[in-house]
Amino acid sequence: MTVNTLQDVYKSQLQDLHSACTQSLEVTTELGRAASSQELSEALIAGANGIADGIEALKTICAAHDIDPTGEHCRGMEGLVKEARAHAMQADFGDDDVRDAVIITQYQRMVHYALAGYGSLLAFANRLELTDDAASLQKQLDETYDGDRHMTHIATAGGINKAAA
Repeated sequence: MTVNTLQDVYKSQLQDLHSACTQSLEVTTELGRAASSQELSEALIAGANGIADGIEALKTICAAHDIDPTGEHCRGMEGLVKEARAHAMQADFGDDDVRDAVIITQYQRMVHYALAGYGSLLAFANRLELTDDAASLQKQLDETYDGDRHMTHIATAGGINKAAA
């Protein structure tokens, strides 16, 4: 696809974020199974559910614009997923709390990619006056921020980082 307009950028980025979310969904579920903290495991399951909701929202937006949501492969998320598996699941850990701290780190790196994607798409939708798209993207952005803040809470106030230290 030749990218000539903001509309072209928007469509391409919808596909990229759909790919990113699809890739992160499986590894988020794996991280949830690997977590030793019940609170962390439950938060990751909730995160996976939120990612699935985001994928559906992106599919709906793509359908409204006659876009194939699977038209791109996000190499950025591909790298983050590989890193998450290598650092949080394939590494040897002598302490479950340390693994949980690493799981949070790797998950938040993927979440921050999604935050950038949703934020950019929201800005494009607003500029293109795509009101329905903007409302859906805002909802996904807000929920992603909420999940990220909850994960930070688990790491800090929830005590995982303290236990890992």
